[in-house]
Amino acid sequence: MTKYLYSYHGGNQPASAAEGEKTMKAWMDWIGSLGAKMVDPGNPTGGSKLIGSNGAVSDAAGASAVTGYSIIEAAGIDEAVKMAKNCPQLTAKGTVEVSEIMPVM
Repeated sequence: MTKYLYSYHGGNQPASAAEGEKTMKAWMDWIGSLGAKMVDPGNPTGGSKLIGSNGAVSDAAGASAVTGYSIIEAAGIDEAVKMAKNCPQLTAKGTVEVSEIMPVM
């Protein structure tokens, strides 16, 4: 099995505590549905800084800023994409980027 990184971008925040509970349940249900293939359910991310190749530091990454991540295992990228299609990030009007994690050692 190959590991894949789900990078979450954008997405709406819950408008109320009740909506937040519903959103959290949707995430927990989705994570549970992936079983052992969910290696690391990850976390949301906060503010960020972008460091350029010249060493210059700027605030965030703009529209492409990562808002969270997860790591899963799948037989191939097509399976990883299929597993991401039910991710609550999409319901929140965000996107999921699927990237293969390349082992170095």
